[in-house]
This record gives sequence, structure tokens and C-alpha cells, in this order.
Amino acid sequence: MAAGPSMPTAGDRLDAPIRLHLLGGFRLLHGASPVVVPRGLQRVLALVGLRPGATRSHLAGLLWSDAPEERALSSLRTALWRLRQDPYCPLRTSGDTVRLGPTVQVDVDALVGTAARVRDGDSSDSTATALATGRHDLLPGWYEDWVLAERERLRQLRLHMLEQLADHHLTAGRHGEALEAALEALAAEPLRETPHRLVVRIHLAEGNAFEAVHAFYVYRDLLRRELRLEPSAAMTALLDDTLRPIRQASRDQHGVPRVAQRPASPGRTFM
Repeated sequence: MAAGPSMPTAGDRLDAPIRLHLLGGFRLLHGASPVVVPRGLQRVLALVGLRPGATRSHLAGLLWSDAPEERALSSLRTALWRLRQDPYCPLRTSGDTVRLGPTVQVDVDALVGTAARVRDGDSSDSTATALATGRHDLLPGWYEDWVLAERERLRQLRLHMLEQLADHHLTAGRHGEALEAALEALAAEPLRETPHRLVVRIHLAEGNAFEAVHAFYVYRDLLRRELRLEPSAAMTALLDDTLRPIRQASRDQHGVPRVAQRPASPGRTFM
């Protein structure tokens, strides 16, 4: 593990901040300088960053799941020893637990913290910060079971954060910011109905019936094409009043009889 050769490190102090990036790919920074970490040791640092305070046996079992317990623990001891040889090593051990140092900043923690504040209705984070947080997947190209499970957890966390943010803005009448958050969620998962439903609600709140209907049919066509499904009853109900005349016109066009008129009064004749 060593400072990256492509960036100067002479001015970096040993107490400079250390940042561990796991979203969008593994990166360890000491101050402004990247620290080169072999792939095998990256796995250790990444797992410790995601499971703070994990025991050695738990870490070894996840990292070397195919090996016997004693061999897995031996491999972990070797990896920890190699990491500690470097002055930039961010790990701390206490008894049987391994964790990152208290000053190490992890981008995953920023996503979790932002999501919690949005959930609690805290507006201290700007919309732009919330939209940008967690925009990239966790450790793309890594396929270990513990990575896949954590990647999906963080993906769902961000989707719910964006939807909650859009809903908060919609309730407050900030339609532009609401739409921005809903579209960000939609881009992250195009087949998910909740952001599409939010987009329709926002357009209706603004009085843009055409935009609402257009958004509905774009989603309906996508769902039919990709999954051969129809939008849910909750989605359709949003546009019942707006779509009723359109449906009626469609039925008329295909030869469905109109509703019969009230019959004439008895005794009245027509010429």
C-alpha cells in the first residue's frame, strides 16, 4: 500500500484527512493524494468500511467464505499485518474487532446520513447535494455476495430518499425541485412505478394536464414493452378524471355504442 506515484505527496502530513470512496469504485485518498492498495487488501478495507466494528471471525468468514475457519482467520491476520506496514493505513483494532480510524471519511456514510435527514424532514442538505449523493453504484465490477447485498441495500436507500425528497417538495409547493428529484429517481430505475407516479402528481399539481397524461402513457408503454404489465390501479386512479373523456372517445372510435338517451315520454311521437 503506497501513495500514488502520479500525485505529489511531500506536502501531505500523516494526519491529513483520509477518505475512502466505495461508490463508483474503490479509491483511498490521503489528503489530495491517492493511495495505491492491492486488490486483495481493497476487499478488507471496503468490508471494514461497510461493517464498522465487525469481529475478525465475521470478516474472515465473508472474505474467505470457501476456506476453513482457521485458514480464513490466518488470511485475515496476514492482510491486516500487510495493511499496518503502511503509514497511511486507516485501520484500528480493538480486541477482536476491526474498524476504520475515527477521522476516516467514507462516502457510503454520507449517503446513509443524507437519506436519514431527508426521511426526518431535515432541510439542512440542499437538493443538489441530495441528488448527487450516491449517484454511482457500490463497487461496480465486484461480485462477492456481501458486495451484491450491500449494493442493493444502498440502491434502495437512495431510491427511497429521492422519492421522499420529491414528496416533501411537492407537499411544500416546490414543484420544480420535486420534479428534479422524481426524475433523478426515475433515471436510476426506469421501471419503478413510484417515481413515475410522483411525476404525474407533480404535473397535475402544476395544472399541466397534458404533461401528466404524456408521462402516464410513456410509463404505460414502457411497462407493456419490457414486462407486459399494466400500471397499477393507484397509478391509473391519479388520472381518472383527466383520462375519462379520452377513454370515452377511444370506445366511440372502435364502435362501442354510446350510452342510450333517456326514452321519450309516453304518448309523444316523433316525425
